[in-house]
Amino acid sequence: MSFMAKIIRYLRWIFYSILSIISLCAFIVIVMLFLNLKDLPRVPEPLNRIIETPPTEIFTATGERIMLIGGRETIPLDRVSPYFIQAVIATEDHRFWEHPGIDKIRTLKALWVTLFESGKIQGASTITQQLSKNLFFSFKRSYMRKFHELLVALQIESQYSKKEIFEAYINQIPFGVGAIGIERAARTFFGKPASDLNLSESAMLAGLPNAPTYYNPYLHLDRAKVRQWIVLMRMVAVSYITIADAEKAYKEELTLKKRTAGVNTGSYFIDTVIRKLERKYGPEVVFHGGLKIYTTLDPHMQSIAVESIKEGLSELDKILNIYEPGQDSNNHPQGALVAIESNTGAVKALVGGRDYFETEYNRAIQNKRQPGSGFKPFLYYAAFEKQGLNPATVFVDKPVYITIPGTRDWSPLNFERQYEGSMVLKNALMKSVNTIAAQLIQQVSPNGVIDVARRCGIKSPLPPVYSLALGTNGVSPLEMSSAFATFATGGIQHESFWIQRVEDAQGRILEEHIVSGKRVLDNSITYQVVDMMRGVVESGTASVARRMGFDLPAAGKTGTTDGYRDAWFTGFTPTLCTSVWVGFDRNASLKTQQGVGITGGRGAAPIWADFMIKATQGEPQREFVIPDDIRFETIDPTIGCKINDSEPITIKVALRKDQDICEQIPTGDDLLTEGFIPAGESRTVGETPLIEGLLPAENSQPAGDVVLPREGTQPAEKSQPAEESRPVEESQMDIYIKTP
Repeated sequence: MSFMAKIIRYLRWIFYSILSIISLCAFIVIVMLFLNLKDLPRVPEPLNRIIETPPTEIFTATGERIMLIGGRETIPLDRVSPYFIQAVIATEDHRFWEHPGIDKIRTLKALWVTLFESGKIQGASTITQQLSKNLFFSFKRSYMRKFHELLVALQIESQYSKKEIFEAYINQIPFGVGAIGIERAARTFFGKPASDLNLSESAMLAGLPNAPTYYNPYLHLDRAKVRQWIVLMRMVAVSYITIADAEKAYKEELTLKKRTAGVNTGSYFIDTVIRKLERKYGPEVVFHGGLKIYTTLDPHMQSIAVESIKEGLSELDKILNIYEPGQDSNNHPQGALVAIESNTGAVKALVGGRDYFETEYNRAIQNKRQPGSGFKPFLYYAAFEKQGLNPATVFVDKPVYITIPGTRDWSPLNFERQYEGSMVLKNALMKSVNTIAAQLIQQVSPNGVIDVARRCGIKSPLPPVYSLALGTNGVSPLEMSSAFATFATGGIQHESFWIQRVEDAQGRILEEHIVSGKRVLDNSITYQVVDMMRGVVESGTASVARRMGFDLPAAGKTGTTDGYRDAWFTGFTPTLCTSVWVGFDRNASLKTQQGVGITGGRGAAPIWADFMIKATQGEPQREFVIPDDIRFETIDPTIGCKINDSEPITIKVALRKDQDICEQIPTGDDLLTEGFIPAGESRTVGETPLIEGLLPAENSQPAGDVVLPREGTQPAEKSQPAEESRPVEESQMDIYIKTP
């Protein structure tokens, strides 16, 4: 066989092979077509009925509908600005007027990018294909669904004109903040009809449907401007406008219609719900699926929370002498509040800042700020559980130095920079004594505290450092509220949640939260810590709540971080747990012009009390359930021995049945006078050694929230900067007493 004959034979084989492949593909397409024709939805008549999908509804826990997503106002194409029409065509489908519903060039390009450019996936849907999506309510992403869209797009193109198709499209696309369709969007964002939109406004709106939440100009104007520029450049590329027109439109200042925050118009809570659903189901389902979303929101509590934060921060502005109206929000303190139903984990109210439309940053969830002494309940529980200590155990408030190899000693300071000597642990928590917290974490280890915090629901990173005893690692108000709710329930932890149930347009349940809790803490030990935290509210650092008139049984803990950068109070009744944080976004100090710092008891606790008074109005007195093995003893707060109630200074502690304390106060030479031990002597109360040189008890001030100074800072006139602790092995650390 000649060479030429071989070539001809080879070419013939290639030709028939290609023909066979094409025939096979055609056969498969025809089979798929016939198999799927019966499943295809009917294109409505007229086409505008394609946008008549039911709206998504959001309900409160009480059944009140608070938001409708998907309300539309249909208008004809001749009532839409030509600039907007051009902007959408240029951005979404610049060959829309020429192709038959499928852009072959764009499809091939997208296929090439998806197959041969690693990590990239490019879409190729035309406007007609995007419109056809509204006939599919499952919104399940699959190749078969794309095939269905393609077939319906061809059907739409065969039945309707390009003008009718485009008109239906722009009346159904979502622009965010509840605006569906161009007319509603124009009035929502700019307060004008769609026919009056200029080039700058048209380009802005045309860029929003790509990601309505991400490009929301009320919340992310910088992102929206970037997207606006992309749209303008697309218009230049297809010769709709010149580069000079684009630059002028981009520089033009946009005047967004002013909106006011409210439970019915949007809030940090609703944003949280929508974002969660968008991540799970995609924006198409949220904005087009006709969902019914039943949330945990209590509208009454939410309104109170918004008002309490607003009024509390306004009062804080006055204390800090900040009066300038319209000043940048960074120059005003911000706040956050989260209220959780203790026995379910349901979030009843959530406020992420002083003004939802001033800043989108949700400080209730996204903010990770140091809780300061607010973290100590986890430490005290760990000490009781792992070391067998109890509220009557005596420790000594004294200068404590922790030696860490390779760096300077870590020496935590008390709020008043003074020391009171011996005291029981309940008193130490009520007064938020830092030096005793340092001694406790040395006994239980940082990992022991982390274990308790994790069991209670704290999920933020917690490095195993000794300064963890003083709350030096960032957490969110949502975490603190959820974790403290575990104490309120006697040690049963419930995951916090916002959504009770989600139904589709046909009433089928897509998801439903079933309340379930698990015991993570010992009931009796938990009650001991709760009883100590009740002391914080009754006569400790959060007693302002009682002075303001809140009279229900409650417990909690304040927190103030180094340099007065964060002020916290997280407190709870048996049914409701609320966490409040205040501080500057720029991490500045909360100090008056006289240099007086704002503590958790002064900055956060009043907001908490104002909210709780109103939120629990009319509720009966509910006491915390006392476990059967708990008994109460009245003791001396200094040395932990039993004492008569008639004595002038007493403290009542909760003890478990296996915990004993000394029966009477020592007298004579054994009685400590004025908190001193003579030089050169040492004595013991219980198992705790006391040392010489302690300051007289009557000269010391009640220790408030503990302040841990950062390296290089001077938190108070008499204090020296102390380094932050570093993770070390417990065997590497020494605690010793420095005497005069």
